[in-house]
Amino acid sequence: MIKFIIRCALAAASLFFTVALFYNGYWGWGIMMILIDVIIGFSFFRNENMILALNAMRTGDTEKSKKYINKISAPQFLPKKQHAYVLFLKAVLNTQELGFAQSEQMLRKAITLGLRTGQDNAVARMHLAGICAQTGRKKEAVSLLAEAKKLDSSGMMKDQIVQMQKQLQVAPSK
Repeated sequence: MIKFIIRCALAAASLFFTVALFYNGYWGWGIMMILIDVIIGFSFFRNENMILALNAMRTGDTEKSKKYINKISAPQFLPKKQHAYVLFLKAVLNTQELGFAQSEQMLRKAITLGLRTGQDNAVARMHLAGICAQTGRKKEAVSLLAEAKKLDSSGMMKDQIVQMQKQLQVAPSK
């Protein structure tokens, strides 16, 4: 909350300074301050820890990503799509610490809030299928894998889905 108050104060001061520059006739500096105002305004819609966590995931550093994503303490105040991605990343990265039940709950909520790409939806469903397989719900895991296969339009996860389907064929169900 303190970060939000500081961000609001910085935005108000920057906007006031921009108007003062235009009023006093410093058009060049005023235009430059508009660019800075846009960057400050962008920070209201994108959480910096979320950006850093996604960047760390792209580079393959899961420990750093876990550190950044766990710094977000109140994701419910973020925009809906970012809230979904925070829940998705927390569930995927912290499955061991959270346990299967809480991880499954977070993934289901992330899917209902709406992940942007079909690829992310496919990963979430595949992870849910893995959790269902671990807890002995084979039918649900098979249906989730079928959904993930439909959502994987680029075919990037084809091998993982096939491998998980083979494992499900041998696994006993409750």
